[in-house]
Amino acid sequence: MTDLSEIPVFDRILHAAEAKFTGGLSPTAIGIAWADWLVHLANQPGRQAALVQAAAKDAVAIWCQALGLPAETVTPPHDDRRFAHPGWQEKNISVVAQAFLRSERWWKNATTAIPGVALPHERIVSFTARQALDMVSPSNIALLNPEVIEATRASNGSNLASGLYHLMHDAQQGGAATALPLTPGKDVAITPGRVVFRNALIELLQYQPATETVRPEPILIVPAWIMKYYILDLSPQNSMIRYLVAQGFTVFCISWTNPSAALRGMGLDDYRKLGVMAAIDAASAICNSAKIHAAGYCLGGTLLSIAAAAMARDHDERLAGLTLLAAQTDFTEAGELQLFITEAQLAFLDDVMWAKGYLESSQMAGAFQMLRSNDLIWSRLIRRYYLGEEDHPNDMMSWNMDATRMPFRMHSEYLHMLFLNNDLAEGRLLAGGRKISVADIHVPFFVIGTETDHVAPWRSVYKIHLLNSGDITFVLTSGGHNAGVVSEPLHPHRHYRLLHRAPEAHYHAPEDWQAQAPVTEGSWWRPWVEWLHARSGPAVEPPAMGNEPAGFPALEAAPGQYIFQR
Repeated sequence: MTDLSEIPVFDRILHAAEAKFTGGLSPTAIGIAWADWLVHLANQPGRQAALVQAAAKDAVAIWCQALGLPAETVTPPHDDRRFAHPGWQEKNISVVAQAFLRSERWWKNATTAIPGVALPHERIVSFTARQALDMVSPSNIALLNPEVIEATRASNGSNLASGLYHLMHDAQQGGAATALPLTPGKDVAITPGRVVFRNALIELLQYQPATETVRPEPILIVPAWIMKYYILDLSPQNSMIRYLVAQGFTVFCISWTNPSAALRGMGLDDYRKLGVMAAIDAASAICNSAKIHAAGYCLGGTLLSIAAAAMARDHDERLAGLTLLAAQTDFTEAGELQLFITEAQLAFLDDVMWAKGYLESSQMAGAFQMLRSNDLIWSRLIRRYYLGEEDHPNDMMSWNMDATRMPFRMHSEYLHMLFLNNDLAEGRLLAGGRKISVADIHVPFFVIGTETDHVAPWRSVYKIHLLNSGDITFVLTSGGHNAGVVSEPLHPHRHYRLLHRAPEAHYHAPEDWQAQAPVTEGSWWRPWVEWLHARSGPAVEPPAMGNEPAGFPALEAAPGQYIFQR
């Protein structure tokens, strides 16, 4: 019998070509989702009648508003700033805004909660409808937007001239990589240190001590491989790494390579072995075999959890504790990225990555931008091209421009194994060819969730309580996926909630936990450092930079080489 399991090359090439016109979205996945929605809605005449009635009611309300008669008004969500300008409240233009907001509301009702429609399909239908509406928002039309009209009058049109210049400049740049506003090693990522280990996947950075003595247990930071590590070493005033060094810790941090096609065969377990485990080996050798406080951010925290579970299985006791920063171990409620997690979409993405051997950084960035298109796409275009404003990126915005690629095999594996199949939470994930369980980890956890996280929702992060019955300190902090983690002590308007769960204690649902945990003003960095100190030994002399006899010589100065790969 002929084996037809191998995907024909022609099909892969076709799908890679299609992706250039669909932004990486699978037309098959979108088609299946809309067909599911349409077939179910077609068989629900009662729901159709209710939608027609709602549309008629909205039409009457719009006419009443146009004629100056009393009518219900629709209030946009608190985070929707498109119609915040006072000019949108003027009589004629308010009718336009209200008509659009009613259309948004109608389409949301039409595309959600249709009995029988699969939840992944509902997400896709709702998302694509929202994207289409966002494009035709009256705020995107210069002749309707009162903020643009006001700016044009005040500047005699110079805002439009500046906007045209920006448009021509951006068009001329095309797909070329733009220079970063802030330079790593000069403006950001400037905490002093050395590269003490390098392999095909990582450079390990060791930072110079800032105190006369340090705790014997070093801190090893594992950032996500989908970002440059220096989100945790931005400017001196908000650098987490600099802060930890100043608190008397020896700090190591992984800097991941920006993979090319040569690394297309690197898998998730390779990242565990050549990344986390190699860094643990080096940090242990440099710090006289002291136990390690390991901290992982985002997917780096997920990878760290995989490594810790494998170490527990293998009776490797080199960890003193685990800190998970906005990192998920259960992916059943994995945030807005679930929109792109269906069998059809992942099969399409595999073919897209196969063509080059990696996923382009622009494709990942585009996916995140589409999830919040109002904030990250349309509002920026309005300000840059209509209002003629210059971009003034800060350190975090500059870091956000410094995106990375992802190798074919690894990206496919973590999307299928973690996001789609939830293998880590359900005990099916293999590490070193054998299954692991998060339940086997017996070191204390310090876990951070952030209130407005769209990437790793805090209730999803909180599920570590269901997977591990051990010692868990959980913190819910203000901010989102990035700003909630980069929350330096002098940052204004920061708060957090913190509760400790003793080993084998009863489980509390997230809403009950939130009701019980008191709100504390300030940064969660301080209680984290207290937690680290409480689980560390008496202070000792700082270790040397690197350990050349053990095979870990101090190489060039931080931030090393990999950070500059673009």
